[in-house]
Amino acid sequence: MTDTKTTIDEMVKAKDVVLFMKGTKAMPQCGFSSKVAGVLNYMAVDYSDVNVLEDAEIRQGIKDYSDWPTIPQLYVKGEFVGGCDIIVEMTLSGELDTMLEQNGVAYDKDAAEKIREANG
Repeated sequence: MTDTKTTIDEMVKAKDVVLFMKGTKAMPQCGFSSKVAGVLNYMAVDYSDVNVLEDAEIRQGIKDYSDWPTIPQLYVKGEFVGGCDIIVEMTLSGELDTMLEQNGVAYDKDAAEKIREANG
């Protein structure tokens, strides 16, 4: 498990924003992964997607790494942010915008506002 933990640690730190998900950002393979990828894609966030369906060790390892039982899992600047429900809540409250800004991650502010307007 140490090798898997090291691999995950490297993945999480390789890019400013990393999403561990089922499927890919272009073709999510579960509703929860689709929802988070959809938010990030719509907001034009540059992120790395890790398809946990391709590697059983990564799929279990990410749950152990974060001590979070579900996928998707979003990381910003190496820090675990949360899963689908948390990301949706943070998007609707504007907290995700703040977190991205504080970490120097570019995103489309107008798109974020449109998400809130559509769900308000």
